Amino acid sequence: MTSISPDGRTAGRTTIQKTALAVGAVFLLVGVLGFIPGITTNYSALGFAGHGSEALLLGIFQVSVLHNIVHLLFGAAGIAMARTAAQSRNYLVVGGAIYLVLWLYGLLIGQDTAANFVPVNTADNWLHFVLGVAMVGLGLALSRGTAHTRRTTTAH
Repeated sequence: MTSISPDGRTAGRTTIQKTALAVGAVFLLVGVLGFIPGITTNYSALGFAGHGSEALLLGIFQVSVLHNIVHLLFGAAGIAMARTAAQSRNYLVVGGAIYLVLWLYGLLIGQDTAANFVPVNTADNWLHFVLGVAMVGLGLALSRGTAHTRRTTTAH
């Protein structure tokens, strides 16, 4: 819920902005955790990129330096785009679509090939599917019935 500030502008964050901020913060956290030994198992085998990286975030999800950087950048984008409801919607819907494309890509490539440069494993693939569906769903559901124009009236 938002309120009107004394100068007539909306104050506070909408639900979709809070959601984009939370999703961005989680991605940022995941990116940081990918660089912490113990939370990332086989940390000594963390490669920059490629399917040869044997590091596993939480012992499940294959990661590399590049993979962690992507999470950090995706998280920073979510936090930055949470400034407005329209940008929040775009972050969630477009970001979710990107994750659905990554899911399909992960299903189609061989996990032991050069095409698996991020890298991803089966657990990553299905997490990408869940993230994609959830982000697109949240972006669409939380933006339903909201105006996509800026308020121009002022309080007197």
